[in-house]
Amino acid sequence: MNKPLIKTNFILFTFFSLFVACQTVSEQKAHGRPLAPPDNKYSTVKLDFSDTTAPEARRIISSLDSFYRIQVRGGFNGSVLVGYKGKILYERYFGYCNREDGISLCPESPSQLASTSKPFTATAILWLYQNKYLDINAPVKKYLKDFPYPGITVKMLLDQRSGLPDYLHFAGRYWKNSELKSNEDLYQLFVKVKPRLDFTPDSRFHYSNSNYALLARVLEEVTAISYPRFMKEFIFDPLGMTQTFVYDPEGPKPEKIAISYGYNWKREPNMFADGIYGDKNIYSTVRDLYRWDQSFYHHTLLNEQTLQMAYKGYSNEMPGVRNYGLGWRMMDFPDGYKIIYHNGWWHGNNTVFYRFVQDDFTIIVLGNKYNNNIYRQGRAIYDIVKANSNRATSGNMDWEGGE
Repeated sequence: MNKPLIKTNFILFTFFSLFVACQTVSEQKAHGRPLAPPDNKYSTVKLDFSDTTAPEARRIISSLDSFYRIQVRGGFNGSVLVGYKGKILYERYFGYCNREDGISLCPESPSQLASTSKPFTATAILWLYQNKYLDINAPVKKYLKDFPYPGITVKMLLDQRSGLPDYLHFAGRYWKNSELKSNEDLYQLFVKVKPRLDFTPDSRFHYSNSNYALLARVLEEVTAISYPRFMKEFIFDPLGMTQTFVYDPEGPKPEKIAISYGYNWKREPNMFADGIYGDKNIYSTVRDLYRWDQSFYHHTLLNEQTLQMAYKGYSNEMPGVRNYGLGWRMMDFPDGYKIIYHNGWWHGNNTVFYRFVQDDFTIIVLGNKYNNNIYRQGRAIYDIVKANSNRATSGNMDWEGGE
């Protein structure tokens, strides 16, 4: 081989390598520091169980079992976990994850979280903000170049104050129900159609699934990693959430995945929105959700300052205790007590996730057969535990409700 040619190729290769390396360093400086999953001693959350032989525990378990015998007769099919200070106080599985094949629900049965996926998306965005990969106060247009609403910031997506219409209410006019769509498809629909905003950005609260689907798209643009991969490598795996994943309607399914059923046990079919994530489409189990809940007390992902941002209510136009933070619904009571929560509903799935953070007391209910009464179970469980112990305390508790 010609030696001058070898020398020339070597010089070109070296120059190209240095050029790529300089680009990488430049990107890391622009984003703050290299993108790396969380690494600390609290990452994997190990679960423990309360002493169920204690008189107080026996009273609570007996009362909850009696309550759920009634719920099952009323059509409840799902998983329940009640936790207190890092220990599982009550855990039960009622009915089927796959009725046709006779497969019962169990600890390894992941269920669609529906809108309870939103706190995961918010936490991922806040982790990027905390580590200086993005600025939540910057316009969305900084990250999604063709975004047609220059006045909307990332934070307005997080706190549901953007004014963007909910895609579930208008996208059906442009898409066939049988065609699965992606987050990029949704973004391009906003770019092309530019639907009218429901109100001036940041003037009031309005719950819109569009906000969180677009946040997932922002995450992908900032990290150059797909949302499902980012959530697995940066959220689920570090916390030991081995049964948790982002749903791919066309991908392989775990054997024990909880099928989504209507109230009459008919399977709920996929439609165009089943390919869109960020606002929904995370599957998990009650145990993995409790790991997720407990990780916040250890500041595994978010430090205290960032967590307080997430737990602050940003919509104060209307009187009352209800508000919305950065990915979390909340109830702020006059006596200072606060409930952090996010329920969910998608197809036949109903989700209840209440966090009494001042008491480290958690209620999780995952239903995979449509049952609107599930949303009342959170209050009922709270009352049962409170009546049988001194574990949970609060002021005037006037709460229940759906998603």
